[in-house]
Amino acid sequence: MSDTVRLPTPADTYDFGRRLAALLRPGDLVLLTGPLGAGKTALTQGIGAGLGVSGDVTSPTFVIARVHRPDPARGGRTALVHADAYRLGDAADPRAEIDDLDLDASVEDSVTVVEWGEGLAEHLTDAHLRIRLDRRDDDTRFVELDPVGGDWAGRLRALDGRLSESA
Repeated sequence: MSDTVRLPTPADTYDFGRRLAALLRPGDLVLLTGPLGAGKTALTQGIGAGLGVSGDVTSPTFVIARVHRPDPARGGRTALVHADAYRLGDAADPRAEIDDLDLDASVEDSVTVVEWGEGLAEHLTDAHLRIRLDRRDDDTRFVELDPVGGDWAGRLRALDGRLSESA
C-alpha cells in the first residue's frame, strides 16, 4: 500500500510535514528519498514544527545529524533526530557509518528522520515509513508514502482525511 500526494508549493510540503507529525510518536523511523531539491528538508521542517521542537530545523548535510529537543512552550511532545546520509556510503560497509552515528541509542525516545537513508538505515527499527519525494519543473512535489511493517498502514489510513487538504 502506498499513497501519493501532490503538493503544489514548498509551503505545502512544509504544511504536509506538520500534518504528518500528528501521526508520529517516539520510536518512529522515517526515511526520505528523492533528488536534490525535492523537498526533504522542507518536509522535515514541517515535521519539526508539528512536533513542537526547539530551534530551527536545517539540513544536517555537513554535521550528519542533529537532535531537536521538544519545546513545551511550542507544545513539544518528543524529540526529533534529523540525519542526512547523503555524504555517507563511500565506506566498504555504509551501514556501519549509520551505526557509528549511534542513532539507535535515541531511536526509542525520538522521531528519527533520515534523509537519503534508504538502503542504509532500515535496520534501526522493525518498521518504518519510507517517503519518496519528487519535484517537477513547475516546483510541484509528489510525495509517495510507503509503510513498511508495524502499524504504519493503519496510521496512514488515519492520515487519508488530511491528504485531501494537500491536494
